Order: sequence, then structure tokens, then C-alpha cells
Amino acid sequence: MPRSAKSFGSIGIPTPPAPRGRRVGVMGGSFNPPHEGHRLAAEVALQRLGLDEVWWIVTPGNPLKSRGALKPLRDRLDAVRALARHPRMCVTGFEEALGSPFTAVTLQFLARRYSGVRFVWIMGADNLVTFNRWQDWRCIAATMPMVIVDRPGYRWKALSSPAAQALAPYRVPEAEARHLASRAPPAWAFLSNELAPHSSTALRQVTDEKEE
Repeated sequence: MPRSAKSFGSIGIPTPPAPRGRRVGVMGGSFNPPHEGHRLAAEVALQRLGLDEVWWIVTPGNPLKSRGALKPLRDRLDAVRALARHPRMCVTGFEEALGSPFTAVTLQFLARRYSGVRFVWIMGADNLVTFNRWQDWRCIAATMPMVIVDRPGYRWKALSSPAAQALAPYRVPEAEARHLASRAPPAWAFLSNELAPHSSTALRQVTDEKEE
């Protein structure tokens, strides 16, 4: 089980509305900054999985990354809202109130709060490469189905990663990805798609160079 949040299940934590039976994709990250690669992943998951909507969860910080170059949460929320302009995309920063930076806690919280919602965790192939280093990563895989969206240069690294190998028995064929939200976890699919060559690290480097 993941580490507990300070208000697990508290009605005081503001989260988007979601009626029972809704099929919701959840995509989390620091989005520092958000880019077209993130938007493409959200759009691909929305279309290919037949989701009703996608939630962008902007986290206060990534436990595996330095916060030295991290912009304030409010600035990143504004940037994501500007990028994710779509009637079926919702941007939220509720993790700040949840009191935990770990994805496992966030997903357990959502699963308990919305017992009738069919969630799918959306992740880029670059994240699958190091997924086995995430806190309680096996719990994440057991909490809700996952979809891995291809990223430039990461397909084979991702599919040969320790986590992918460990979860291989639960992989769903890409042709059946549309039914992923209805499957009981653990279950995951890898989606091939048009690739966007953007990365948050590269964009920050360009911004830093312009400011020098």
C-alpha cells in the first residue's frame, strides 16, 4: 500500500466532478513547462481509448527530480491551461492539498473518492523506462489500468525496461486498447502514434539561453 496522504478521502480537497460510469484519463506531472508532446499524449489517449475526458494533474514537484528549476505551481497551472484548451480536458492542482508528492497516493485517493469512475493512468514511454524507481510503482499498476504513449527514441527502451518486463503478463494488445478503461488492473497498453519531439528539459534549456 502507498504512503498515506494527510487527508485521504477528505471532502476538503477540490477535485473535478465525475459521475459514475465516466471514463477518465489521468495524466500527472510537473509540466515544467508543458509542451506539445504532453498535449499529443492526452489527445491520443482521449481518442484511442474512447475516454470521456482527460485530467491533467499538475504536481507541486517530482520526487525524482531537482526543484531548482521548478516554476511556481500557479505559473505551471496557467501554462497547462493555455496548452490544454479542449472541452474534454480538465486541469487541476489538487495534489498540493493532498499532501503527498507520490503518484501511488494520488491514484489511490482518486480510486476511493470516485468508486464508480473508470480511470486510466496516462504515461509517456520515457517515464516507463524509470517506472520501477517510482514509489510503490507496483501499487500504481494495481490501482488503475495504464496506457503508455510512445515518445521519440524511447519505444524499445520502454518496452525492455524492468517495469515493462515485470508487467508483461498484463499487457493488452494495442488493437484492444479502446476497452482498457473497462479492464480490471493490472492492465496496460502501449500506443504507437505520431511523435512530437518536444521535451520539458530541452525547452527549459532554450529559455535559459535566451535569458542569458
